[in-house]
Amino acid sequence: MTEAVKYIGLDVHKGTIAVAVADGERGGEVRYVGTVPNEDDAVRKLVKRLTGAGTKLQVCYEAGPCGYGLHRLLTGLGQSCIVIAPSMMPRRPGDHVKTDRRDAMTLARLLRAGELTAIWVPDEAHEAVRDLIRARRSAKEDATGAKQTVKSFLLRHDRRYGGKGTWTKMYWRWLSEQRFDFPHQQLAFEEMQRRVLEAQARVGRLEAALGEAVEGWRFAPLVRNLQALRGIQLVSAATLVAEVGDLTRFDNPKQLMAYVGLVPSEYSSGARKQRGRITRAGNGQARTMLVEAGWAYRLPAREERRYRERVADLPDEVQAIGWKAQVRLCQRFRRLAATGKPQPKVITAIARELIGYAWDIARRVSPAVAT
Repeated sequence: MTEAVKYIGLDVHKGTIAVAVADGERGGEVRYVGTVPNEDDAVRKLVKRLTGAGTKLQVCYEAGPCGYGLHRLLTGLGQSCIVIAPSMMPRRPGDHVKTDRRDAMTLARLLRAGELTAIWVPDEAHEAVRDLIRARRSAKEDATGAKQTVKSFLLRHDRRYGGKGTWTKMYWRWLSEQRFDFPHQQLAFEEMQRRVLEAQARVGRLEAALGEAVEGWRFAPLVRNLQALRGIQLVSAATLVAEVGDLTRFDNPKQLMAYVGLVPSEYSSGARKQRGRITRAGNGQARTMLVEAGWAYRLPAREERRYRERVADLPDEVQAIGWKAQVRLCQRFRRLAATGKPQPKVITAIARELIGYAWDIARRVSPAVAT
């Protein structure tokens, strides 16, 4: 006997979950069940109420600030559950009414029609590493903002550093020599410097913790091998893997390029073909890291001492991919720059190819270890 299927759409909020059910047959009824508290016990009772003899559930909800706890709870109860990206949710242009009820019913209807695409859901250990990486990036942004505050204060008071580089030992010595007329003004300046030091110390602690976390992570071999690529070190490699997951889940590098939003947008109709800027879809953290790494290829291809030390223990085939990528991308940077293209476009093109080489390295890492 074939099991009956119920398609469940959930509109999840901090305190409540709106629930709608679509019957399995095409064109069947879509009914609104109501709302339940966003609590584990309430969800268990809901599943028990909706399931019955010969009935199975397929559940979906949109990704949001509540995270993946509901997904893990439902899968732990033996139910099929997918999480979808809000940006991939089909919308009717003329629909200007949005309520929890309508959203839940729309999710149930589209799930039954097979119009929803599930996103990849990390496990708890993977999410823990990703949280650490995002905390480190937030601390880095705080440090950058604190430095800018100091520079703005100095510029406003016409204090100009005559050296070549800022935030060096000489620069800090120069900062310590600055004196202002009013005591409270001097105090404000000293507090600004302390903010920079505290933010830098926080970045250092989080980076040290990241190094320890990666050692015990199942993707540790992949993180190590990705560092064969110029411009990608521990933090950038861990960021890419933590944000994207297993790179080999993509069938080819073009899919991965599209996933991180590094492919051109397109609006073509009939004989007219028009391409625009990159889509910027998918994970922004991974895309930003790749663009930052792309700047390393503006210089000629070479293997400096620190790079050789970093890749010394990696397999020869991985080192060969790293060198091949370096030679090609450095040449490509020079060619694109020589045509007069703006540097941001050149760097974007480099970043797009760089993730292709990352995919090539990932598929050579032993699946038994890295997945």
